[in-house]
Amino acid sequence: MNVKLHAVLAGVVAIVLCGADVPTGGNVQPTNDLPNPYRSIAPWGDLPDGRKWGALNGVDIDRDGTSVWVADRCGANPDTPAGANPFQYDSCAGSKLPPVLKFDSSGKLVRSFGGGMFVFPHKIYVDRDGNVWVVDLRSANERERKQYGDTGARGHTVTKFSPEGKVLLTIGKPGVAGDPPDALNEPTSIVMAQNGDLFITEGHSGQAPNAAPDTVARISRFTKDGKFIRSIGRFGSGPVEFRTPHDITMDPQGRLFVADRGNNRVQILDQDGRFIAEWKQFGRPSGIYIRNDLIYVADSESNSSGRNPGWLRGIRIGSLKDGKVLYRIVDPLELPGTSAAEGVAVDAKGNVYGGEVGPRQLAKHVR
Repeated sequence: MNVKLHAVLAGVVAIVLCGADVPTGGNVQPTNDLPNPYRSIAPWGDLPDGRKWGALNGVDIDRDGTSVWVADRCGANPDTPAGANPFQYDSCAGSKLPPVLKFDSSGKLVRSFGGGMFVFPHKIYVDRDGNVWVVDLRSANERERKQYGDTGARGHTVTKFSPEGKVLLTIGKPGVAGDPPDALNEPTSIVMAQNGDLFITEGHSGQAPNAAPDTVARISRFTKDGKFIRSIGRFGSGPVEFRTPHDITMDPQGRLFVADRGNNRVQILDQDGRFIAEWKQFGRPSGIYIRNDLIYVADSESNSSGRNPGWLRGIRIGSLKDGKVLYRIVDPLELPGTSAAEGVAVDAKGNVYGGEVGPRQLAKHVR
């Protein structure tokens, strides 16, 4: 089947499954002028004396519905030059601070672990049994190895912890970028299906203007025990193609929602990798979360360095049923070159938490 015909058929499927009024591609007018019914508290969460927040986009809610799990990049890096790319400088290389933090509903730190185990914690996911999965996107770069020496075999992995911090499973070969079944390449996020299968997004470099055609951009599927099943997707902008699949979640029907950041869209697939729809009305997605028939999408890059011009950053909230965007929590730093919430999670009371990379903080938005 040629690509054009595949795209047409995919669009028809999208209309049938998601409603004819839902945008499934093409140009969409910026959804900027929306109400913001939330009051923001930032920073939120009490850190130990002397510790500052590092860049973070890993945030999720505990199974109790109110406690908040965060993976930050081991505190503020004093060596980061002004205006530097946080992807290169903000990391846990050379740090023994625990990047995995749990806060109760009042913001009190109640647990921390993972010190010396990660280089670049990217996303955090809590499964239905309360286990905590931490995605370590990359290994130490040349500058970090020169500055800190041997940082050990770390990075390009997804690690499963018990709620108390015991390592239960590691997917990927620590420190090695590669292909499943043995290795992962720039894992960005993870979600678990009802049967326990794991879907891991891979490939953070695809949004670069000079990204090569063989750039990794895929979703790899594993059993709950870490046995590789298959990978789907590739680099590109068509159906089931990605330019940095930055985050992933799943709705109650079992459909995958992928934050396809470099393509300025949320892409919706079934678990076998078949295209259902694309939603461009949520801006340039870095983080994505679903709760109670609402979808929350964190846009941290629009209107920055020529990316997605005309759109404003923030957390857009819409109907999962028809994709209509209802609200936008405003990015307090709507200035070119900044990056606020890249991660988003919502507790049982409807409070929205944003993991912010540029401002280096956790924000709580209360309705």
